[in-house]
Amino acid sequence: MARFAPPRGRIRLTAAVSAAALAGCIAASGLTATSAAATEPGEGSTATEGFTVESLPDGGARVTLRLDEPLPVRDAAPELAVDGEIIGAAKESPDGLSLVVETTDTSVTKAKRVEVAWNGVVPGSVASPPRSAAAPTTPKGLKKKQLYTDPAQPGPYQVERLDYDLGDTATTLSGLSGLPAEIRGAVYAPAGAKGHRPVVIFLHGRHSACYNPTTRGTNNTNWPCATGFIPIDSYLGYTETAEALATHGYVVVSISANGINAKDASFTDDNGAVARGQLVLDNLDLLATWNTTSGHPLAGRLDMSNVGLMGHSRGGEGVVEAALLNAERKHPYGIRAVLPLAPVDFGRPTMPDVPMAVLLPYCDGDVSNQQGQHFYDDTRYSVRDNVLRSALMIMGANHNFFNTEWTPGVSIAPSNDDWSPANDEVCGSAAPSRLSSAEQRAVGTAYMAGFFRLVQGGETVFLSLFDGTNGTVPSAGRAEVHAQAQQPGSRRLDLAPLEGPAGNVTVSGFDLGAYCYSVAARVRPGDTPCSATTATSRVPHWTPATFAPSVPISPVLRLQWSAASTDPEVRVALGPGEGNVTKYDALTFRVARDESAVGDVDLAVTVVDKFGATASVLVGAVSPALTPFPASTNTSNGINRLGKTWLRTVRVPIASLTGVDVTSLRHLTVRPATPTGGAYLSDIALDSPGVGGGGATSAVLVSIEDTTVAEGDGPGTATMRLSLSGKLKAAATVQVQTAASGSATAGQVPAQSFPVTIPKGATKATIEVPIVGNTVVNTASLRYKITISAPVGAAIGDGFAWLTVLDDDTA
Repeated sequence: MARFAPPRGRIRLTAAVSAAALAGCIAASGLTATSAAATEPGEGSTATEGFTVESLPDGGARVTLRLDEPLPVRDAAPELAVDGEIIGAAKESPDGLSLVVETTDTSVTKAKRVEVAWNGVVPGSVASPPRSAAAPTTPKGLKKKQLYTDPAQPGPYQVERLDYDLGDTATTLSGLSGLPAEIRGAVYAPAGAKGHRPVVIFLHGRHSACYNPTTRGTNNTNWPCATGFIPIDSYLGYTETAEALATHGYVVVSISANGINAKDASFTDDNGAVARGQLVLDNLDLLATWNTTSGHPLAGRLDMSNVGLMGHSRGGEGVVEAALLNAERKHPYGIRAVLPLAPVDFGRPTMPDVPMAVLLPYCDGDVSNQQGQHFYDDTRYSVRDNVLRSALMIMGANHNFFNTEWTPGVSIAPSNDDWSPANDEVCGSAAPSRLSSAEQRAVGTAYMAGFFRLVQGGETVFLSLFDGTNGTVPSAGRAEVHAQAQQPGSRRLDLAPLEGPAGNVTVSGFDLGAYCYSVAARVRPGDTPCSATTATSRVPHWTPATFAPSVPISPVLRLQWSAASTDPEVRVALGPGEGNVTKYDALTFRVARDESAVGDVDLAVTVVDKFGATASVLVGAVSPALTPFPASTNTSNGINRLGKTWLRTVRVPIASLTGVDVTSLRHLTVRPATPTGGAYLSDIALDSPGVGGGGATSAVLVSIEDTTVAEGDGPGTATMRLSLSGKLKAAATVQVQTAASGSATAGQVPAQSFPVTIPKGATKATIEVPIVGNTVVNTASLRYKITISAPVGAAIGDGFAWLTVLDDDTA
């Protein structure tokens, strides 16, 4: 039985981070091999100060960077750069003192410099300023709709704490290589509330697991904590939000994940996503048991058919994984809402059938490329479902300050502002647009509490915070929040997703009018990239995924025009039965200005009825979506220049389309409204806001299985099996990434991506992975990580497998 305890007694220490300490932290996050002593190089290797480059038996090379001290603990995954060029995501050693990347690029054997990089940016590199810098840098103000109910205001119940602690090694997780982790939670319950109450689980992200209260040093390589160190209570950092929900009748359980944080860098295939999902379900199992245990303080108080999940950073990917693992159970919990907060997304799964809100802080200095945007983008058309999903950009917010235990001046253990430099004019600590830590927690509480009360509690008054109609509440203060939203399938008619050519869409007259995807380095020959930048922190939609870097990302229509353009136009024809739009509230689409654009950019949207009558609206008249996000001019590091390209939802009310017969529309057009410019356009639809109904996804889950093959003497293929959780009702597609990060990327399996179609009615399938055999005798076999991701018509179960290639040559 669990040991119950009230909140631990503690002394609040005001922790001031000195300039020297901050400078040390910044320096540590951009480590360069210049001072560590070189080890003796082995045969076929090159050693210089701090790193080695070894030639591998079947081609390619292994680059190892040795560190004087472990990296700062971040939620982002580290990468290695050789002479300023990033070569891939790095695997950390168990002691945290070395990083390894294996690559087919043999030019690294001439390396002169090896550095740690983060999110596609080499620290200290100077990036060119955003090409839109000459344009106005302050977006037009949002037309906010003030709500009369504020989700951050206390409700009628007092909060009762029923914390539990089963110890540091209470569970073992297969997703953590069978290593132990704690079962520990802070429980915020509504005192005196009758009946079964909705349950919300909070899961924190990757922070140091332990610290020494005397020396103030931290440690993230030992679990349980080493002698002299105690756990950092990251799970206690969301009390304000938890109490806001508990006073309105919700039971909130914030769980600790330090055991995973201490080991996920070296003992997992996926940086701990599955382990975190398993930990969430372990805690739900415990709560379900207590709910039926007579005499237990939680007995009969929990509605396990109405569960919400919030995950911060790597916890965001963890709660998505928890929802997918839950769907595989014979008797799944009723997970009704998932909120990833500043999340990572290393493997690009999708999450259909569950209402979702992704919260992205604009000044995120940790997961600066905001890769969690993919949860929204990848899920939109993956499976036809009936739930609301949204993505929100919170201006002025950083990564850490949603959690009090990660906030200097509030936390007990050491903490820091993840954004640097401090003097940055947009996101620096003194920048007028930067939110204080208290302001950031307030807006976080407003949107997190509002989302769970909307979805789990059916309080539709909070819908406009998430549906793209720009609602706001007093507790959000001066925070500016921008939105993308896709309404439930039953309340939406997709006219033109604009992910690729369609029979009802014509694009003509633009200097550039083409469907694009990914960034320039990640598209196939002949295709159009959405961006040429290497600073992916500026383009969240097209950030390459760590374990699926070559898989195409977020296709949209890219438009550029000038005075030389000839009658540029996007025309979308409405099909039979689509012309009567009176059942919908608005014509909607997502749009963003092209980063190449200078000056004002605007578009005119026109609808035409069967009589030829027209009604037009300028995007700039109803939305700030085509104004640039703020960019910095006083800092040189590319990660800090911002000026992000991020699509925003534009809503044109049907009631505003006067002068046309809205029962007989025939087509709509999108034309430039400025002499020059550029824009990204996506998701043209008709819709009415709503939440829909969600639960464990009914989509078939596809998993990939480990395989061992002999290499052969030349080009060939390795057959790998896909298992399905049920029979497909229609054909489905998954994207395969071979030799993903973390595997032996050199040798017999080329690194590439390709789609695989699984036919209708299938319950299993196979994929053919290209391999290149040889007749050279080697003593070692190599393992390659194979990833499946970005499914359409299905969802991902186990997305990672190992392909072991045996050497079959004899002397």
